[in-house]
Amino acid sequence: QVQLVESGGGLVQAGGSLRLSCSTSGIISVIRAMGWYRQAPEKQRELVAVITSGGGGGSGGNTVYAHSVKGRFTITRDNAKNTVLLQMNSLTPEDTAVYYCNAQITTGGRTGNYWGQGTQVTVSS
Repeated sequence: QVQLVESGGGLVQAGGSLRLSCSTSGIISVIRAMGWYRQAPEKQRELVAVITSGGGGGSGGNTVYAHSVKGRFTITRDNAKNTVLLQMNSLTPEDTAVYYCNAQITTGGRTGNYWGQGTQVTVSS
């Protein structure tokens, strides 16, 4: 059974930094795109950043960022470890949300969209 587990959330003051990590487990053949989404109270879940596989055991390929985080957040991945990181700098209260890891994973011959359980990020003013 494939699972994604996030860590690294917490409480930070505005202007501070946090690094989120997402690890995977289970029988995995291929991980395609990996990304981070967030959902603030009473708002829809939104894309934060996504990174393609890039192929091989490297550190991923192309990246896409939400306009609101571009220049402040950096997404990276380790294909050898099947992990994805989100470095968040210059955080603002508007970044407060539950952050979810997402990955397109092939397992047992099928490709599906998998989600982690979420990790809370709270930025105080």
